[in-house]
Amino acid sequence: MNDHFDVVVAGAGPAGAQCARDLAARDYDVVVLETEPEAEFPRQSNKSTGGTFPSMLSAFGIPDDVVMNFTEDIVIESPNEHFVKEQAGAVLDFGAFKEYLVEDGREKGVEFRFDARATKPITEGGEVSGVRYNGSKDVYGEVVIDATGPAAPLAKALGVTQLGREKQAIGIEYEFDGVDLDAAGYADLTDAMMLRLDHTYAPGGYSWIFHTAENTAKVGLCYIQNESYRQYAESDRTVDGYLQHWLDTDPRFAAAERIEGRQHRGSAHIQLPGDLSTDSFMAIGDTVPTIDPLWGEGIHKGMRSGRAAAITVDQCLIPDEPATSAEDMALYDKLWHTEVAPDMSSRLMMTELLYLAPNDRYDSLLADLERLDADSLSEVNSGNKLAIAKLLEFDDLSLLAQYAKRRLGN
Repeated sequence: MNDHFDVVVAGAGPAGAQCARDLAARDYDVVVLETEPEAEFPRQSNKSTGGTFPSMLSAFGIPDDVVMNFTEDIVIESPNEHFVKEQAGAVLDFGAFKEYLVEDGREKGVEFRFDARATKPITEGGEVSGVRYNGSKDVYGEVVIDATGPAAPLAKALGVTQLGREKQAIGIEYEFDGVDLDAAGYADLTDAMMLRLDHTYAPGGYSWIFHTAENTAKVGLCYIQNESYRQYAESDRTVDGYLQHWLDTDPRFAAAERIEGRQHRGSAHIQLPGDLSTDSFMAIGDTVPTIDPLWGEGIHKGMRSGRAAAITVDQCLIPDEPATSAEDMALYDKLWHTEVAPDMSSRLMMTELLYLAPNDRYDSLLADLERLDADSLSEVNSGNKLAIAKLLEFDDLSLLAQYAKRRLGN
């Protein structure tokens, strides 16, 4: 078994597998270490709503056959209102999507080692030179990339990632048949992805319904155990209990039946990233907080981070003498902040303000969204502070004060 490669990637999720695909297409020798056994890959516990955009599919050459449904609208619900925006989307079969990335990577020359849990980085002279996996096996590379998600065993050992427990979002999702997608009093969710802001069902977070086919849909919720969670949560109700509460009280699920074996759960972090790289090393995907803080979309940004890492490797290894110092690897940091998740701090501020708002403010927020034009909405989503200011009301001063106090406390 080869023990030295150009690049060692830990994690075969979207970010890691895409990075490996890009590198193999440039004729680099790449090995991917994946914790799960191949026969079980990908496990249903690997949560993702699978909601993304057609632009991701075209940018990364993803085939339509991993798409469960191409949607036409994004819907935002509050306890008593809803807002509909025409926006093309794609709901993926997340398992089939991950399988495709592995299969295509193999065709391009990537070596995948399953049942291979990365345990720690190997360092020589203070620089990363490889990865120890399964406790005693070693593999070496000019560059090492951690794409293991929040576990981040390599990034944490190197002090590259600082994932705050108080910033960790937990979520659960099931797929259902028999969902009433056009129920009286609600927006028509046919060919739509819906996000609901409502502390009754997701204190300190949001819930969702993504139409997948006919009367089937992905239904789930996630939240952070933040101030809003502590204020609105029932002390004896778990994340599973909140989802069941929603299923029991929303008439759209009165005749719904859970589809056997289609369950997803997991976590991600909603926070500003710290460091992203160091000598011969980068952290990509959910190993650093890459998920979109406003909409919760993580697939496209994870794939972009994988591509940014591949571009960085290419620039560092092209010279006759590879240049992989922290200064050289910092190209990845620059690409991350400009191409992967620009204006992350502004978008995160908007998200934290959303979590702090009470349910009645969610109702008025949707009325505010209705009066904005499409360009203003796009600017809000991109983190433009002036556009965000258009959504603020006088009563939001108390929310801004809470936000400022939290930031100063951190």
